[in-house]
Parts: sequence; structure tokens; C-alpha cells
Amino acid sequence: MLQKFSSKGTLFKTYEGEIILSSISSNSNVTLASEKFFFTLKNKALVRQFDTLQGQNVIVHYRQKNSAVFWRGDSDYLVDSVKLRK
Repeated sequence: MLQKFSSKGTLFKTYEGEIILSSISSNSNVTLASEKFFFTLKNKALVRQFDTLQGQNVIVHYRQKNSAVFWRGDSDYLVDSVKLRK
């Protein structure tokens, strides 16, 4: 579930997000066991998609960087596509 998505930075602007990865859900769609996945977004077209998907279950494809560098975002993961999970 896409929990948080925002623009960040003073000199180098990036888009950062947070997804809750759930492994177990209850009958009422409440996540019981979870961990957070932090990511960075570079593609401006994807920014509009992410703005409309907050709070929904999504599937993302990403590339992992060797390390985080401040001008390319806070996380090691660069998301390059997203789709709504049905």
C-alpha cells in the first residue's frame, strides 16, 4: 500500500515515497505484519500517477542503486513503473 509520497530537498529536488509491504492481512483488509519500502522517483510522468494512488495497493518495478547519493534521492531504490493492484 502506498503510504506516503512527497517532494523533498532544498537544492536538489527529488520525489520520495514509502510503501507498506504486507505479508499477512486480516479479513477487514488491515495489515497485521508489515515492513516499509522506501523509494525515490525521477520520472515526472510517474509523479502524477503516484499522486492519485496514495492509500491504494500498488505494484512497483524498481532498480537498485549501489548507494544513495543526495542529488538522486534518499533511497537506494529508483522506481520506474507503477500499476494499481486489483
